[in-house]
Amino acid sequence: MTQKRAKIGHKGLKYSFIKILTGSDLSSRRLAVMEIKGREPGPVLWLTGCVHGDEVGGVIIIQEVFRRLAKDGLLAGTVLAFPVMNPIGFENNSRQISPSQEDLNRSFPGQADGTMAERLADTIFSYIKNTEPNLVLDLHNDWLASIPYTLIDPHPGQKHKEAYEQSKTFARMAGFPIIDEEEQDLAEKTELKRSLSGSLLQIDIPALTLEIGGDYVSNEKNITAGVEAIFNILKYLKMIEDGLPEVRSSKNDKILNYSHQPECSTSGLIRFNIEQGQKVKKGETLARIYNVFGKLVETLTAKSDALVLGHADSAVALPGLPVVALGVDK
Repeated sequence: MTQKRAKIGHKGLKYSFIKILTGSDLSSRRLAVMEIKGREPGPVLWLTGCVHGDEVGGVIIIQEVFRRLAKDGLLAGTVLAFPVMNPIGFENNSRQISPSQEDLNRSFPGQADGTMAERLADTIFSYIKNTEPNLVLDLHNDWLASIPYTLIDPHPGQKHKEAYEQSKTFARMAGFPIIDEEEQDLAEKTELKRSLSGSLLQIDIPALTLEIGGDYVSNEKNITAGVEAIFNILKYLKMIEDGLPEVRSSKNDKILNYSHQPECSTSGLIRFNIEQGQKVKKGETLARIYNVFGKLVETLTAKSDALVLGHADSAVALPGLPVVALGVDK
């Protein structure tokens, strides 16, 4: 594993590169690694971004966190980051790893001699694991019309209960609405175990997914919210000084279940009656679907009281297609 390191202004700030593959033109494809060390020993926090190539907000949040830490200093511990885990997807504005069309976030913990995604996942996962982190924050983006929220993976089982409970504590410190994915069906829960955060919980490393607004392009309001959430956690871990600029309240105790019900049962054009961040009551209209002639063919209503996390980017309705993301009471 070849790495190159260089100082960037701040005494404890370094960057390096990990080789991931050689191109057909013999060029070297690499992952960028960022690292900043505090003045004293302490916790190890990882930030990871762009596991899906079209989700760019996390990259900018990581850059801003390091910019601020380089200016104000890190009191204790180490912060590391993979700002772009899927550089091939990023360059092609693709969620997947473009050549193989694999979802990198369903390929962990990876396999050294596996598929293209599994090999990349193995490199990332092994590197993170070897640093023995206290917490890994995987930064994602959701639909364009969505609010920032924190995702907790399904419970990994009693054997890994401590890491799971620690993750819940960190989730409360972020200050976003907290969404538990426990209510997903069995197939989806099995898939989630192959996400970066789900795989880390399986080896007793606390991990969370932060969904920080929409994808494709940066939203400065969401960037600021993401940076503040991370600094809330840094304060909780006592990795930064209290004298740094205040951030918003870090307490958020209520945990909601994730739901994308109801789904469409017909085809047509969707007209939404909701906005992200809105609270809706059971039976309230979420969206109406019209056919090509403008006739109302379906009305989607909330099955329970819920927080609207976001809604689909497209106005196209097709049978079985999710169109809303909701946080519902447990």
